Amino acid sequence: MSFFSLPKKSLGQNFLIDKNIVHKITKIGNINRDKVILEIGPGYGILTDSLISRFPKKIFAIEKDSNLVTFLTKKFEGQQNIKIINQDVLELVNTNIFGKNVIVFGNLPYNISTKILASLILLEKWPPWYEKLIFMFQKEVAERIIAKSRTKEFSRLSVLSNWRLKVKKHFDISNNCFFPKPKVTSTLLSFEPIKNSKFYLKNPKNLEAISRALFQNRRKMINKSFNKLFKNNHTISKKLKINLTNRPGELSCEMFYKIAIEYEKLFG
Repeated sequence: MSFFSLPKKSLGQNFLIDKNIVHKITKIGNINRDKVILEIGPGYGILTDSLISRFPKKIFAIEKDSNLVTFLTKKFEGQQNIKIINQDVLELVNTNIFGKNVIVFGNLPYNISTKILASLILLEKWPPWYEKLIFMFQKEVAERIIAKSRTKEFSRLSVLSNWRLKVKKHFDISNNCFFPKPKVTSTLLSFEPIKNSKFYLKNPKNLEAISRALFQNRRKMINKSFNKLFKNNHTISKKLKINLTNRPGELSCEMFYKIAIEYEKLFG
């Protein structure tokens, strides 16, 4: 396969080139003629080709690399249902330019994959504009997303992801399926919004602040971080029956959500 330009390390570019894997990924979307698709980082349009073959209503392809945008524009010239956008996806997640019930695909750059996912979780308006996310992550990151409490992989990413999304692991993808060949295996996950979470927060960023503060020292007891967050207000730990000698990884996801709710009540 020939390439229009060399992949850029600065953008974390590793292009999926295995067409069998591409077909499997496309199939997970259950695409029909009524569906709007958003593809993050289409690269050379290999997955885009497969998405087009399913005849969706519209495809938005967001590509930050202007050289690739030139390539994609020429490649898909004459395709009426595809719009190529030369922009950073992080600048667009809070807009509603894509419509509703969008299926989002992404072979996410390793260096910003968690930032993209977090921005889609922390949207103020919920349910969100997307119906499903189908994302490829570095395997180590995927394991942190799906991790359960009291495992070494359990992290703030686990807490954030499971607050508003139903997460499903589909399969691992060998590094041989990419160009350039990365040093790591990838994993495909899908996410569907939980429309009515029982842990409501007016400001989703409060959960981000809580999880960040408590996981800052994951090997240490949470007492210092917790007391700092609540300005030594000891009634909260008693109300929630939290053992402050626990490490953050010993708390359940639900406990993080309850802590965030109490934090919001006090500090907005």
